Amino acid sequence: MKYHGNTLIFKRLGIDTHYEYFAYMREDCHVCISEGFEALIRIRITYGHKSIVASLNVIRTALLNQGEISLSESAVHALGIKEHDKVTVSHLQQIDSLSYIRSKIYGNVLSPGQFKKIIKDIVLGNYSNIHLSAFVTACAGNRMSTDEIISLTDAMIESGKKIHWGSSLSKKSGGLIVDKHCIGGLPGNRTTPIIVSIATAFGLTMPKTSSRAITSPAGTADTMEVMTNVNLTLAKIRNVVEKEGGCIAWGSLAKLSPADDKLIKVEKAIDIDSTAQLIASVLSKKVAVGSNHIIIDMPVGETAKLRSIEAANQLKIEMEKVAHVVGIKLKVVITDGSQPVGKGIGPALEARDVLSVLRNEPEAPQDLKERALLLAGELLELSGKVQSGDGNEQARKLLESGMAYEKFMAICKAQGGFHEPPLAKYRREIKSLKSGVVVHVNNRKLAKIAKLAGAPEDKAAGVDFLAPIGAFVKQGDTLYEIHAESKGELAYALEYYNSQSDILTIK
Repeated sequence: MKYHGNTLIFKRLGIDTHYEYFAYMREDCHVCISEGFEALIRIRITYGHKSIVASLNVIRTALLNQGEISLSESAVHALGIKEHDKVTVSHLQQIDSLSYIRSKIYGNVLSPGQFKKIIKDIVLGNYSNIHLSAFVTACAGNRMSTDEIISLTDAMIESGKKIHWGSSLSKKSGGLIVDKHCIGGLPGNRTTPIIVSIATAFGLTMPKTSSRAITSPAGTADTMEVMTNVNLTLAKIRNVVEKEGGCIAWGSLAKLSPADDKLIKVEKAIDIDSTAQLIASVLSKKVAVGSNHIIIDMPVGETAKLRSIEAANQLKIEMEKVAHVVGIKLKVVITDGSQPVGKGIGPALEARDVLSVLRNEPEAPQDLKERALLLAGELLELSGKVQSGDGNEQARKLLESGMAYEKFMAICKAQGGFHEPPLAKYRREIKSLKSGVVVHVNNRKLAKIAKLAGAPEDKAAGVDFLAPIGAFVKQGDTLYEIHAESKGELAYALEYYNSQSDILTIK
C-alpha cells in the first residue's frame, strides 16, 4: 500500500487517559520512520481547522494497521474526530517558554511577559503533564515574589473568558458583585452554599464558581453536584444569575481560567497547592466572573493547610496586595482550623449538612451554621449595605426565617433541578477504645480515610464525624462512621485506619 506524506487514518481504540492527550502509532508506521518519532515525544495532530498536541505511545503489535493512528478519548473529543477520518501529524515546534520554567526552577525571577507566554502555551495544550508538574513545583515553596504572583494572576486573567454583566443586572446591583472563597485544607467546612443563599436572599449578586476537589475529599462543586447541575456554560451562568441573583457552578466548563483548570489537575495528582498558584487561581477566577468584593476564609490549625497564624498573616498580606492591583476589595477572615466543620466529609455527607442548616433542623451541625453566619455577616458588611457589627444578626435572620433556604432551592431549580443527597451502601462505625475527652483531631488523616473510601468520585462516600474536640466519649462510643459505595473501598479505608494511631487523640 502507498502512503502519502504525514497523513494517517484514525482508528478508535477507546483508551481513557483522563485529561491528557495521547496518540498511538505503530513503530513501523511510515510517519514514525520518516519523522524519527520516538515514544513519549510530543507531536502535533491536525484535523480540519483543529489541532492538538499529544504525547506519542509506540505500538509493536498488530493493534493498529499500517497507516493508522489512534488517539486517547480526551483527544478524540477535543478534535471532534470520527472513525476512518484522516489526520496529519507533524513535529511540535520548539516551546520557548519551557526555558522560563527551567529558569524559575533555578531561582530566577520571571517577567510579566514570560508568565504570559507560559500561560499561553498551557492553554494551547503545548505542555505535557510533566511540564505542568515542573511549573507547579517551580512556583511552590514560597519561591514567588509578590510581583511575580501579580504577573501570574494577570496572565491567567487574560487567558480566559470574562463575564460582562448586562446593563439590567449591573443597574440592579449597582456594579457590586460579591464572592467568598476558602483556601481549603479543612474537612467539611461547606459554608459556600449557605453563604450564597443568605447573600442572594438579602439582594446581593453572587455568581459563585467553584472548583472540584484538588487534594480534599470534596470541593464545593462536588457537593453541589449531589443536589443540582453544576456543569453550567457561560450563557447558563448568566441566565441563572440574572434570574436568581446568584449561582453555585463548576467554573471549568465556563472556561473562565482555562490555564488554572489544567494546573489544578496536576496539583491534585502531585498533592501540591502552592501559595502563588492559590492566589493566582482564586483571584483570576473572581475577576473573570466580575466579582469585586470578596471574603476569604483562612482556617488555621496544626493539621490544616495553614499551620500557624504567622503563615496565615503572610498569605493574607500577599493576597491583599494582589487583590488591590487587580481591582478587588478583599477581606480575609482567619478561622479555627483545628478540626472538621460540620459532621460530613465527602460530597453527599456535606450536602446533607448544608441542607440541615438551611432547613433549620434541630440536629443541624451548629459549628457549620455559625461559621457560615460569621462569613456571611462579614460579606454583608463588606458590601456596604449593612453597618459594621450588624452583619451576623442580619445573616441569622435570613437563615432562620427560611428565606435563605427558599433562595437556595430557587437557585437549584434554575440550574436544572434539585435532588436529595444519596446514602452509601456500606458503612462501618469506628468505636472509641477508651473513655475520655477528645483533645486533638488529625484533619489530614481523617480526610485521607474519606478519600480512600471513595470520595469525591463516589458521591456518597466519606466520613461522618461525630466526636469533635472537647466531647466526652465513653469506651465503645462511635467516633466516626466510614461510608463507602463498594466493599473494596471500605476495606482500603479500614486498612489505613488500622495502620494509624493518632487520627483522634483522647485523654
